[in-house]
Amino acid sequence: MVRILNQSRNTEVVERGRMADNSWTRLRGLIGVRDLPQGDGLVIDPCRGVHCMFMSIPIDVVYVDKQHTVVALDRAMKPWSVGKIYRNSQYVIEAPVGTIDRSQTQVGDQLVLSVE
Repeated sequence: MVRILNQSRNTEVVERGRMADNSWTRLRGLIGVRDLPQGDGLVIDPCRGVHCMFMSIPIDVVYVDKQHTVVALDRAMKPWSVGKIYRNSQYVIEAPVGTIDRSQTQVGDQLVLSVE
């Protein structure tokens, strides 16, 4: 289980997440997920850009560098869309729509990722 805190805002980004850190889990991502409750999320590492091909739900995407600093945000990416590539991104967080706003996450924020 993965938990991600926004240290800069003292808010929780992901409460109950999972890691996608091998070829299969990174390729699969959230394909086939029909409901992503608030607090859930997926960390894809390494990752510099995402696509929502074959997905059925929109998602918020947070791009994070090696120092766990937010480098970019994509709010409410729609199914079948393709995001930008961020060369300085180390990993991304895919979360339910509204997560970015709920956690008040902004570019430059410092995150803390813990794996339990």
